[in-house]
Amino acid sequence: MSKTKKFIPLITGVAIAIGVFIGGKLNFTDTSDRLFTTNSKKDKLNRLIDYIDYEYVEEVNTDSIVDVTVNGILDNLDPHSIYIPKKDLKRVTENMRGDFVGIGVNYYPYKDTLAVIRPTEGGPSKRVGIKSGDRILMADGDSIFGNNFNTERISKKLKGKIGTKVKLKVYRPQTKEFLDITVKRGSIPIKSVEASYMLTDNLGFIKMNRFAESTYEEFKSALDILQEQGATKLALDLRDNPGGFLGIAERIADEFLEDDKLILFTKNKKGKIENTFATNRGDFEEGEVYILINESSASASEVIAGALQDNDKGVIVGRRSYGKGLVQREMALGDGSAVRLTVSRYYTPTGRCIQKPYNNGRNRSYFRDYYKRLSNGELTNSENIKIDDSLKFITPNGKVVYGGGGIIPDIFVPLDRSFDNETINYLRRAGHFGFFVFEELDKNRLIYDGVAKRDFIDNFFVSDDIVVRFQEYVNRQESTKISFVAFNDVIKRLIKATLARQLYDDNAFEEIINKSDIMIDEVILLSQDNPAEITN
Repeated sequence: MSKTKKFIPLITGVAIAIGVFIGGKLNFTDTSDRLFTTNSKKDKLNRLIDYIDYEYVEEVNTDSIVDVTVNGILDNLDPHSIYIPKKDLKRVTENMRGDFVGIGVNYYPYKDTLAVIRPTEGGPSKRVGIKSGDRILMADGDSIFGNNFNTERISKKLKGKIGTKVKLKVYRPQTKEFLDITVKRGSIPIKSVEASYMLTDNLGFIKMNRFAESTYEEFKSALDILQEQGATKLALDLRDNPGGFLGIAERIADEFLEDDKLILFTKNKKGKIENTFATNRGDFEEGEVYILINESSASASEVIAGALQDNDKGVIVGRRSYGKGLVQREMALGDGSAVRLTVSRYYTPTGRCIQKPYNNGRNRSYFRDYYKRLSNGELTNSENIKIDDSLKFITPNGKVVYGGGGIIPDIFVPLDRSFDNETINYLRRAGHFGFFVFEELDKNRLIYDGVAKRDFIDNFFVSDDIVVRFQEYVNRQESTKISFVAFNDVIKRLIKATLARQLYDDNAFEEIINKSDIMIDEVILLSQDNPAEITN
């Protein structure tokens, strides 16, 4: 019998035991004062783990057994109850908080070197003169290139406590200089509002990628600027937004809804209902709103779409959303790890539960729902959306809406297969556009000096020669002989957008991408007509 197989009964037994133990701790029928009290059963389990730690003939990592057990327990619950190990919790927390402490550079692990794509605007690195294309070779005397290149190690070297300093050795290829630069670490925002600009003279656009702690402030700032620029209508792009903090979604929905309008209500397993109503006068209660959603818009994104749709506010444009109607609460497990446990369901104002069906412990098919929608034709034809008439609800103005799995849009826009196809998606996921553009810029960044962002967006043209070079680049990297003739226009748009991102910012990227976006085109068309006739 192999060594691995020999330990399977032991690991399984301990895992089950610890599972019962942890399961007992997560029994919310107990009162808070009893939840973590000791008893003979818990003492037995603690003693068993101690025996394994101190007496067992072989070394066994009981921490890993516990991790496996926790994951095993949660895997048998709903699809959205998850375990966050200690090693991941800080990163996850930073992402949802909306900032971290560091030197403020966007970088690529380019070959064996940290290559700066762009220093964060107004960040610590920008202030001390670090430039796009710079290579950071050393941090506080330790090399971070070659055999020592490791993203986790680099992160530890560049991040730290706010106000502390790090001494960098920087190589600048354009001038072939080696520079010693000291950077004082600061708070670096992780933006959730990717883009905000005017689509037309009176139609503003805001795109959000998640709902973090900082998202409402980012959204409000963007909205204020757009209104100053003349926006009386707004396209809020929640496509591919997986959600985040429920409270942040409620605050954003509040900006569009009149006082005392129901935003949502939640219900836990005890039947306790908590209602959330619009409160203060929102800044866009009188404006026309278009909410853009797709099959990857989930959770908090669906809260906003559902709240506005059920209150007959605005127009929901796109494709049926993901269908996540479960609410999680993060709970510390005492060792630096945490669990996000589903504690309630949420319902839209008309009483819809938009959670799509699932079976506890059988989550693989749940997460492959996109491919099911693709194969049954739902993403290209609204008639293929399965509607359960038993889950029909009526809005105050008499509009019929449905529960049972996502938000069905008021205006359906099919998947753009010319842009969203396997080849293009693979090239984007593999990072080929980013690396190719970086290499192109690295040849001579000076040719873009003095080119204003507006001028680049409106006038820069990607030549066929650049597309040919990209094709050759991909074929070298992938050892293929693919031709981009069928995707020529899409490739040009993505190359230009990626250039804009590396030269300027994410806003420039989105503006270029959106110029041929069929859903954006639909919203512009709707805004020029009379949306009230469509929705009411």
